[in-house]
Amino acid sequence: MTIEHRTYQVHGRVQGVFYRQSTRTEAQRLGLTGFARNNPNGTVTIEAEGSAEALDALEAWCHQGPPAARVDKVEAAPGKVQGYTVFEVRH
Repeated sequence: MTIEHRTYQVHGRVQGVFYRQSTRTEAQRLGLTGFARNNPNGTVTIEAEGSAEALDALEAWCHQGPPAARVDKVEAAPGKVQGYTVFEVRH
């Protein structure tokens, strides 16, 4: 399996609604590694690594997010593999 890296910027009402924690649960279910963190501008950044299929599934999930979220836009960009070993929530 080829490991890929993607960075997602999630815009909308995505802070204070358990978005990062829910992303970690979904990423772990999909076998992905990386992190999710809040940004000062109200967005959430997600860096994830794994198979293209799992990354596509995470991206699709990001458009919905947890029940309390309102996602306006998800931007995705490929990147260089960092070699993460777990998926974590960063502050």
